[in-house]
Amino acid sequence: MATVPTWLRRAIPDAPSLAGREIEDVALAAGAAISALDAVVRRQQRWAGAWRQRLALSAAAATAKQAGRVEDESALRDAVLLTRPGDNVGPAGRFLLAWRRLASRPAEDLLTEKTLAAVLQEFGYAPDDEVVGDLADDLRQLAAGYGMVATLTGTFMAAERRGFGRVLGAWLADALLAQRLGWTHAIPLLGGEAALAVGTGRPRRPMTAALAAGAETEAGAKSLLAAQVRAALRAIDLSAELGRRADRLLTVAPKLRAKAADAVVEKLLSDDAIVASQKIAGMSDRGLRRLFDGLVELGAVRELSGRPTFRIYGL
Repeated sequence: MATVPTWLRRAIPDAPSLAGREIEDVALAAGAAISALDAVVRRQQRWAGAWRQRLALSAAAATAKQAGRVEDESALRDAVLLTRPGDNVGPAGRFLLAWRRLASRPAEDLLTEKTLAAVLQEFGYAPDDEVVGDLADDLRQLAAGYGMVATLTGTFMAAERRGFGRVLGAWLADALLAQRLGWTHAIPLLGGEAALAVGTGRPRRPMTAALAAGAETEAGAKSLLAAQVRAALRAIDLSAELGRRADRLLTVAPKLRAKAADAVVEKLLSDDAIVASQKIAGMSDRGLRRLFDGLVELGAVRELSGRPTFRIYGL
């Protein structure tokens, strides 16, 4: 299981203390937190898919709250899991689709113009091809020629200078981090920071000139770095929790006699949750319900909806 040094947890800066911290100290804590997270990612655990999608759900719930919507994690699950592919999942449901896209698509594909256009639409924007192309160009420059701090702050600048909100900046920053570190998939991190503050305004100069002139304030940079520390440690803690639950599931899995039980186990390990009515080859609806009931009794999965019907199960 992942362990986090005690000094690092104590080093997490809160908002009131940021003004008195040197940016080098905050950057050191951010680097240590990302290093600890990198160790978790590189283990490539079987349950990593469920981990990333659970973080995507948290990010979507924070996004919905920032947008003034009332949907919580349970409502977001329902919006996506209880509808058929292609159905209208509503504005909040599209937030979840955007974050699930970040967690499930290969990291190398996340910042293509096609993916950026789709994500912008899911976040409620309707940019033209020129805007998407310019944004992709800025992101390529950041990925190729700047350090980690400048990349983090510059990503938010790239979003804000085109009138996009900080939620998109968080999505892009997570994608760029994954590419810089060579992860196969991005980890939804900054989207879960509901109190994220940037303070950049909307600089209109080209990205290279804005960064060279220090358009991003030191206070804004420290705020982003502190958010990255909190998000990384939150992700590590969740990995430890889900790792314990996944171990329990894998312990009982060999005892399962139902047909296609292995397929069900893999789905539970690779996604946030699955519905009891999901079509699985070789498994009837009744057989699937009985399998889930047995797994709940064994303490291997949880029923997440709290309803007697349309039930949803996950680690």
